[in-house]
Amino acid sequence: MRIALAGNPNSGKTTMYNSLTGRSEKVGNWAGVTVDKKEHLIKKSLGGDTPIIAVDLPGAYSMSPFTAEESIASAYVKGENPDAIINIVDATNLSRSLFFTTQLLELGIPVVVALNKADINSAKGTHIDAELLSAALGCPVIQTVSTTGAGLDKVISAVVSLMGKGQKAPYVQDDIDLSHKASVIEADKKRFAFVNSIVEKAESRKVLTKDRNFQDKIDDILTSRWFGIPIFAAVMFLVFQISQVWVGPYVADTLVAWLEGFQGWAAGLMEGADPFLSALLIDGMIGGAIAVIGFLPLVMVMYFLIALLEDSGYMARVTVVLDPIFKKVGLSGKSVIPFVIAIGCAIPGVMASRTIKNQRERRAAAMLAPFMPCGAKIPVIALFAGAFFDNAGWVSFVMYSLGIVLIFLGALLVNRVAGHKVRKTFFIMELPEYKAPSLWRAFKSMCSRGWAYVVKAATIILLCNTAVQIMQAFDWGFRLAESADSSILASLAGPFAYLLVPIVGVLSWQLAAAAITGFIAKENVVGTLAVCFAGLNNLIDTEELAMLEGTGTEIAGVMAITKAAALAYLMFNLYTPPCFAAIGAMNSEMKSSRWLWGGIGLQFGVGYTVAFMVYQAGTFIATGSVGAGFLPGLMAILAITAAVLYFIRKADRGIKSEYALSGAAA
Repeated sequence: MRIALAGNPNSGKTTMYNSLTGRSEKVGNWAGVTVDKKEHLIKKSLGGDTPIIAVDLPGAYSMSPFTAEESIASAYVKGENPDAIINIVDATNLSRSLFFTTQLLELGIPVVVALNKADINSAKGTHIDAELLSAALGCPVIQTVSTTGAGLDKVISAVVSLMGKGQKAPYVQDDIDLSHKASVIEADKKRFAFVNSIVEKAESRKVLTKDRNFQDKIDDILTSRWFGIPIFAAVMFLVFQISQVWVGPYVADTLVAWLEGFQGWAAGLMEGADPFLSALLIDGMIGGAIAVIGFLPLVMVMYFLIALLEDSGYMARVTVVLDPIFKKVGLSGKSVIPFVIAIGCAIPGVMASRTIKNQRERRAAAMLAPFMPCGAKIPVIALFAGAFFDNAGWVSFVMYSLGIVLIFLGALLVNRVAGHKVRKTFFIMELPEYKAPSLWRAFKSMCSRGWAYVVKAATIILLCNTAVQIMQAFDWGFRLAESADSSILASLAGPFAYLLVPIVGVLSWQLAAAAITGFIAKENVVGTLAVCFAGLNNLIDTEELAMLEGTGTEIAGVMAITKAAALAYLMFNLYTPPCFAAIGAMNSEMKSSRWLWGGIGLQFGVGYTVAFMVYQAGTFIATGSVGAGFLPGLMAILAITAAVLYFIRKADRGIKSEYALSGAAA
């Protein structure tokens, strides 16, 4: 038996899906979080011996789709013929939600209406007569609270009881031919009239929606054109300060001490073993993994704080605050959603771009979302902040702020190159009600993301570190290399190291190797540096890092690069193309090889240009002269710029051709 969970955005579908199945899919107190369908067996405690598969569909306001994620919901319900539909209705906004309900009832598939967020209604003094509503709709109506699981057993029982039965619409539309636009409008008018009539009878409110309340007054401040952005900047600075300066490092010290103890214990077991095998296991595999996992507490604390902000409803206000800015560069207001989601991970951030209707804007958003540093980049930020800037919290804040600036400039560049004029658009978004965030849900979200981080460290990163250690130990004759400089790794990374000279000032194949492995997974930058540089296996130990620091702008130790070079190298790794998985997501959303290569070229060009400017300007300020490789770096930037302009122009011509063939307007 297969049941579809359908409803408006932010009605609590995914929360109910998690309660039914025991899964921990991402939820948020705002629209646009779910952009693809997910399915899983519901718990036996609810479904009994009958195997029931719940399918979580993206939010939709209508069965006539306007966006890609609405198309997924509409196509599944109409084409896959689920055995039943659980229609999750936001009980706090009944009239709007029931319009979608009437469309579902007309499909003939058994429907059970779950009046969700009943606890919020109760707190506000709003009462809904579920029996009267059930009689009017012709289907079971059950009040639920998806966050606690209240009423879900009754919902499943109602679904099972409807098996094999049909569903009748509450009113007949057989006389309407929906193939004509006028008939569609007439049908919608009938639906609205029907919904308004039953809501008037079934719902009694203590506070009317049109009345201004305390939350409206808060919104006046948080979404103000004068105070909105400064408040958002202050909130994010506090998030980074807590996660990477105040709380995260203390938890990390405890974890690192335990991991170092484990490494010492493993080293004791390897005494007398082959030196290469010992180095491979202790320094390469375990040491490299420790260098990455040691930053896990910083990542988890940030995830926890972001989850609290999302659950409270504040992140939805952020999209409203940033909307006017992005409209000025030709992006839709909905583009803000992918950028905010990308803070956690670039992959769902890129996927969230499918909520944008316009094809050019959707592809631009997918291309630009990876400029927001994701959780995988936090270890890289924390490493360089600790080694060169005394764990200063401003480093993270500046990296994320610069990501927003680069998105703004990147969108402006794409539209200028494509010759696309900024047009007036409207961004309509339902602002969810403020609520006290759930510490338990934030904890589960943090653990889920943290576990994914550990799994990546134990698989992809571990294998990558092992490969790096082996390539660093052998030459091309597969003999133990006399020195690391004559190894396979040095010869492979060496040519790329010349490209990095204009941004780090030195010819270092180690830095080049770390940057290359970072394209597999950004955490690999830290792991590879730990493997390549002797004495850096404990990069996360701040006391040892303090011993490595020299005076002035130089760092005494194995890296031997200036602070300007360290900052430039950090930015290069943050703003060049993301990991391969995120690039795969870009390819899936763009559906155009030209746009994909144009996006990759733009990302690489922006990252390299920013790093070049930071290093050269920093070096000029410190020494009075430009840094090494100034002219070659300038030539490389010009070449990259020319390639990016070519791909974007060609890609945009492809869009115009698509529209010309389909008869649609861009």
